[in-house]
Amino acid sequence: MKNTIIRYGIYSAITICLLALAGWYLGKNLDYSVQEIIGYTSMVVSLLFIFFGIKHFRDKENNGVVSFGKALLIGILISLIAALAFGILDVIYIKYINPDFVTEYYSHYVEEMRNSLSEAEFKIEFEKLEAQKELFSNTFMNFFLMFATVLIIGFIISLISALLLQRKPIA
Repeated sequence: MKNTIIRYGIYSAITICLLALAGWYLGKNLDYSVQEIIGYTSMVVSLLFIFFGIKHFRDKENNGVVSFGKALLIGILISLIAALAFGILDVIYIKYINPDFVTEYYSHYVEEMRNSLSEAEFKIEFEKLEAQKELFSNTFMNFFLMFATVLIIGFIISLISALLLQRKPIA
C-alpha cells in the first residue's frame, strides 16, 4: 500500500506542478477568471491519479479486493502528497517567480469590485478586503490555502473513487 501511495502521489504531484507551471506561463495574458478555471482543471486532472492508485492497489496488490475505508485512506494520502507539492510550488511562485502576483491580483479584484458594485457596497467590501489583505500576503497563508484547496478536491475525488472501486472478497 505504501509504495502505491508514494508512486501515485508523486505522479499526481508532478502532474499538478507541471500543469500549474504551464498554466502560469501560457496563461499569463489571460483574464484571472480564465486562469482560475485552468487552475482548478489542473487540480482535478492531476488528482485523477487517486482513482488509478486505488485501482492499482486493488487489482495488482490486494487480489482484486479493497474496502471503502482503505480505498478512501489511499486516496487521501495520495492527495496529501499532491497538496504538499502544490502548496510549496505556490509559495515558490509567489515569492520568487512572480513576486508581484498578490499585488496585481489584489488590484484586479478591487477594480472588478469597483465596476460591479454600487459605491456604498464597494466601500463596505473594500474595507473587508483591506482587513484581509495582510492575511493573504502571508507566505504560510498562501501555502495553506493552496494546500487545503487541493486536499479538499482530493478528498472528494477519493470519496467518489472509493465508492466506485470498493470490492469485497467473494465468500
